Amino acid sequence: MKILVTGATGYIGKRLIPLLLNDGHTIVCPVRDKKRAENYYKDQTNIHLVEADFLDAKSLNLIPKNIDAAYYLIHSMSNSAKEFHVLEEKCAFNFKRFAESTSIKQVIYLSGITNDTKLSKHLLSRKNVENTLASKKYALTTFKAGIIVGSGSSSFEIIRDLVEKLPAMIAPKWLNTKTQPLAIRDVLSFLQKALAKKELYNTSYDIFGPEILTYKEMLLQFAAVRKLKRSIITVPVMTAKLSSYWLYFVTSTSYKLASSLVNSMGVEVIGKKSNINQILDINPMCYKEAVQLAFNKIEQNSIISSWKDSYVSSGKLKNYVDEFINVPKYGCFRDFKKRNIKDKERALNRIWAIGGETGWYYGTFLWKIRGFLDQLFGGAGLRRGRRHPTELNAGDALDFWRVIYADKEKGKLLLYAEMILPGEAWLEFKIEKGILYQTATFRPRGLAGRLYWYSVMPFHWFVFNGMINNINK
Repeated sequence: MKILVTGATGYIGKRLIPLLLNDGHTIVCPVRDKKRAENYYKDQTNIHLVEADFLDAKSLNLIPKNIDAAYYLIHSMSNSAKEFHVLEEKCAFNFKRFAESTSIKQVIYLSGITNDTKLSKHLLSRKNVENTLASKKYALTTFKAGIIVGSGSSSFEIIRDLVEKLPAMIAPKWLNTKTQPLAIRDVLSFLQKALAKKELYNTSYDIFGPEILTYKEMLLQFAAVRKLKRSIITVPVMTAKLSSYWLYFVTSTSYKLASSLVNSMGVEVIGKKSNINQILDINPMCYKEAVQLAFNKIEQNSIISSWKDSYVSSGKLKNYVDEFINVPKYGCFRDFKKRNIKDKERALNRIWAIGGETGWYYGTFLWKIRGFLDQLFGGAGLRRGRRHPTELNAGDALDFWRVIYADKEKGKLLLYAEMILPGEAWLEFKIEKGILYQTATFRPRGLAGRLYWYSVMPFHWFVFNGMINNINK
């Protein structure tokens, strides 16, 4: 079949596409930024990338019409846009109008469980999207999942941060909220097996794991898997705002995402029973098994996708790769260094391993202080780390940087700063004709930007000299 997959660079999309390819399907991926996506899919002959944005109806004309089925995986968990629910509904409406003009027979939509009368803004938006997607010209199959457990998922990483950093927790009362966590592997099985299943046309099913657990029980079971002893006391006095700050400072999430999650976590998410497991022959695994499976993937460095690679993890929704790939020259400050290469392959490997657990090769404590200050002012800090210890792709999060360009064969890596700054900053590594070039560029915003640059110049001299010297060891 020829299948349209929206959200192709997202957490679910990047995991679903390989499964569909293994089944022999041809995949059409509409993406806002081809440069970001092609690194993931450049070696696949059965993938067609199309640059299109579902907020822009005209751009959808580039997508082919001879498509058999589609997956709708477009979601937003950010409050960056105050009217995010309006944007989600607009995306769904534009998708529906496009799909109705094609040969699509089935649309499969992954939503959230919405069986509570008092829904969070995000769950209410999911419900409205489902209503918008319903059509008489194609069949809609909706799966509603609660907490998704898998390596790199936002819920998994947040629970991991809490359990591994805090031996004892004084936690908000929403930790007593009940939910039914579902392994990412099972989510993908539902999505994959529902394709072209006519008995699922125009149906909606809740999908969930076999256990009803509170968030507190999830934390304690996670700790048991990790062989850690943890104690948790819940208190009723912690407001939503305090809870959001609590998550923000302890975990790797942004404040805006933390706020969204807190609003959702106050709502009980218990799925409605049905025969969908029997129809698709799926036996969902228990929570502990899902956690253990996730750690197996982490230990093998085989995390396919992570929520941190979404622009939402920085609290911003810009199309960075397109907007910032051309480093400005005028009105900028630059710190430029170059060295004759001793060992090109070694230097490239060190550049591609920068950040995360490896660190920045010089003045690690200074980077940590800068990360702490960034976090204090609402930035990403150094908490996001990196998805893989030695691989980088355009669009990846890298501590408080975003990868704009990464081509190891051409010997060039370009990073854009997502830290809180009175201006904009780029860091570029390039190897040409036996010479390693390292350039830090800062475009200041007003007087504050210029004062900032001059105040950090002494630190830059030591840090950037030490960094290029250690890369070139």
